[in-house]
Amino acid sequence: MPPRRSLDIDAEEALDLATAQSENVFLFVPNLIGYTRIILAGLSLHFMSYHPIYCTIAYCVSCLLDAVDGQAARALNQTSKFGAVLDMVTDRCTTSCLLCYLASAYPDYALWFQFLIALDFSSHYMHMYSSLVTGQRSHKMVRGEVSWILWAYYNNPLTLFICCAGNELFFVSLYLMKWTVRPMAVDLIRWIPALPLPPLLQSWAAALTYAQFFALLSFPVFALKNFVNVVQLWKASKILVGVDIKERQEARKESLKKKKI
Repeated sequence: MPPRRSLDIDAEEALDLATAQSENVFLFVPNLIGYTRIILAGLSLHFMSYHPIYCTIAYCVSCLLDAVDGQAARALNQTSKFGAVLDMVTDRCTTSCLLCYLASAYPDYALWFQFLIALDFSSHYMHMYSSLVTGQRSHKMVRGEVSWILWAYYNNPLTLFICCAGNELFFVSLYLMKWTVRPMAVDLIRWIPALPLPPLLQSWAAALTYAQFFALLSFPVFALKNFVNVVQLWKASKILVGVDIKERQEARKESLKKKKI
């Protein structure tokens, strides 16, 4: 299927249309959800250094709303390029702000958190740009011929949700590990005294907090999500290089035509 070409519109005409507001895209329901996500993310940052409960609630609700805006856009026929970019920018900035805090909370691992921020931004920016220059309607429209990994990631809503939610759960768990010291064994012994746990799990429960447990549980998903980011960065780089080669070939053909004339 040939790529869908962009509309023939320049920046000045686009600004005039947005100013005229014949259809107020800014007030589309999915975009209103996006603004709510930004407000909640801002609240989570406000509480991050001194109130972990409020911070975690605001952050998690903001992330969960990410699964709602896309469904609302499709159900109400209110998909928009502005909404897609708003969603991606909100995701990147929210996660990066939490990673900045984690870099200060775990200074020995600050370089790793900085690397994760750089990987997240670069892979998504290059992927979106490569989608635009090849005429795709959305960065999520990846064909299996391009990358079966990215196709499986973007075209299965459940896979996309699990990867994104698990990645965020890992970072939130790392954040809560700085605030929680209560072992899970305290609650297991108090509330479920008859639970038949194997000895190994009993010893783990005696040592682990809930935050540590969820960090271990979500680590494989975190690793998978960032592997996808690496694949996305590599594939987008190759696509952009391919576009460069094609443009240079066309330029040489035009140059030869002019010389013949």
